Amino acid sequence: MMEVALLTVGDELLAGDTENTNASWLGRQLTEAGASVTRVLTVPDDEAVIADAVAQYHDAFDAVIVTGGIGGTPDDITKAAVARAFGRDLVVPDDVRAHLEAKAERFADDNPELVDRYDMDLDLDAWASVPEGGQALLTDESFAAGCVIDRVYVLPGIPEELKAMYETVADEFDGDRTTKTIHTPAPEGALVTHITAAREQFAVAVGSYPRKDDTPGRVKITGDDPATVADAAAWLRERIEVVDIE
Repeated sequence: MMEVALLTVGDELLAGDTENTNASWLGRQLTEAGASVTRVLTVPDDEAVIADAVAQYHDAFDAVIVTGGIGGTPDDITKAAVARAFGRDLVVPDDVRAHLEAKAERFADDNPELVDRYDMDLDLDAWASVPEGGQALLTDESFAAGCVIDRVYVLPGIPEELKAMYETVADEFDGDRTTKTIHTPAPEGALVTHITAAREQFAVAVGSYPRKDDTPGRVKITGDDPATVADAAAWLRERIEVVDIE
């Protein structure tokens, strides 16, 4: 089982100014891929705090995904913090800088009114920088380069850019975890006996989650063997009230 930790960076997340949809989205993608997300931590735009969290999680988990703070503004310090966690310098690969320079030129050609209206101070070196020894990640959606260094994946914080860049490394998160979900109108108190028995009989993880708004509650069965998970789900479906939803 591949255990993954998520580290989301940004003062705006801690202040509640921005909803942390990236953690939820990544959790779903990784779970569907068969990996197990076992930590989610949000930290401020503080280089020392980010570096400390990356160092700790790198030692404790199979992979770490860090999101946010990779652009070219003064508060975008995530890549510097990751470099610090590994005791390395930030470097600017020539090919990455050339790629981003060409992209900036295309943007200027396509948006002349915007460029004329605003004084654009573009720090291409900051966009192109990666920790020494890291692999740059580039997408059409993002100006800034993400990177991978020794199982630490550094991705953008803007959701559309995050999703595009994650797709470039998604195949690296395949795991053996299998999950099945049963929907039920029954209250959680009515499920305790059956959930406990399923855990003991099939050696799987079973969690119950209450209904929300007009959606029924959920019973989620997770394990490393697909056949065992399927057997546990079938056993539970025979014992609790079930609602099939699209």
